Amino acid sequence: MIDSLPLFHRIAGQPVIVLGVGEAAEAKRRLVARAGGVVIDDMQAGIDRCARLAFVAYEDRGAAEADALRLRCAGVIVNVVDQPDLCDFTTPSIIDRSPVLIAVGTGGVSAGLAKHIRLRLDGLLPSTLGALARALGAARGALRARFPDAGDRRRALDAALASGGPLDPLEGDSAARVTAWLAGEALGEHGGVIEICLRTRDPDDLTLREARWLGSADGIAYEPGVPPTILARARADAARMPIAAGHGVGAPAGLWLVLRGPGGEIG
Repeated sequence: MIDSLPLFHRIAGQPVIVLGVGEAAEAKRRLVARAGGVVIDDMQAGIDRCARLAFVAYEDRGAAEADALRLRCAGVIVNVVDQPDLCDFTTPSIIDRSPVLIAVGTGGVSAGLAKHIRLRLDGLLPSTLGALARALGAARGALRARFPDAGDRRRALDAALASGGPLDPLEGDSAARVTAWLAGEALGEHGGVIEICLRTRDPDDLTLREARWLGSADGIAYEPGVPPTILARARADAARMPIAAGHGVGAPAGLWLVLRGPGGEIG
């Protein structure tokens, strides 16, 4: 279960209140400006301009708590720097492959950990990832024409974007691959029902193929022993159906995944 809801908030051209002086406050001002927001240094001026977000960077906790309360009473949601218990929202460590943004957050528990996870991921992701996203966005019309059914489009994209697929996001290049993919034969895996017998309750012990199947499944039937942390790896809109245990006492729990092919068939 997550304890906060990750959101991407559009602030371009919008006023954002940033209160305080020093390195922490300046870092928040740079962050707001980087996203196109208009930095407002005065609380009342920001409230009068209907600001929706505020950063408070004070060393004095009492002053920060008082101003955070005043801002909330004006309908502003607040981040108090280095005081996660006073925050309505926290700011993640960001990987920028615009328009692809990847945010790594720890709910304010450890900014250092978030930073080092971001640095590891940053080295894995090609600089062309944003170009691939733009190419896919530009190809929406052609994609709808090629796959009129929404389910078919999703399944075709799942297969194309999977590891080793023609649009594998980690393989670089961009628009040329999208054009070639749409011009080629219909792509995608055949549908079917796949059984996964869990070896442990740890979702990290799923194989890469099992994790990909789980993330692409249209429906999931699962035994009582399947932990929520594994079910959380599935698509949010995948149908779920609990079933009675069938492997016997002490045996690993199982789940069955329904995957439809690009034409909607199950196989």
